[in-house]
Amino acid sequence: MPRPLKVVGIGGTLRDGSSTERLVAAVLAACADQGAQTRLFGGSALKALPHFNPESPERTEGERALVEAVRTADAIVIGSPGYHGGVSGLVKNAIDLLEDLARDIRPYFDGRPVGLIVSAAGWQATGITLAALRGITHAMRGWPTPLGIAVNTVAQKPFGADGALVDADVAAAIAAQARQIMSFSLGAA
Repeated sequence: MPRPLKVVGIGGTLRDGSSTERLVAAVLAACADQGAQTRLFGGSALKALPHFNPESPERTEGERALVEAVRTADAIVIGSPGYHGGVSGLVKNAIDLLEDLARDIRPYFDGRPVGLIVSAAGWQATGITLAALRGITHAMRGWPTPLGIAVNTVAQKPFGADGALVDADVAAAIAAQARQIMSFSLGAA
């Protein structure tokens, strides 16, 4: 019996349970429903990471955990809030840490699907930030899924008061991205 696919999620803000973190978690949950093992590096894990220093080989336990999780992942999900038209520093710092994968047999995101999610208080920030994440994924040799998820948290209210996903369009996008991640991972495995 083949091993379950491993899908690692990275994303969130300094606030635990942010919209971005919950969107990444929703994609991971949809992948888990299809048999994947998942792991989320959300806001609390990301804010514990020191600033990436490529000149220092020393890594914290949190840094090592993130690098090793991505190293062994079959797919990645990255979510960022759109801050001033760009990827948040918190998420970018985590991505920069993955420079530690540069000399691996399978460097960076090589040959793996990467689901991308952006939430922002406006459409312009979602589009620009999603394009930036696609560029980063290409630079890191990954395959952005055809469907990137952009959520305008002013125009859309993806979550109800209880934290459950209530927006049908966002739920459909999450399900579609999870299907792409899983099918592309199986094709690459």
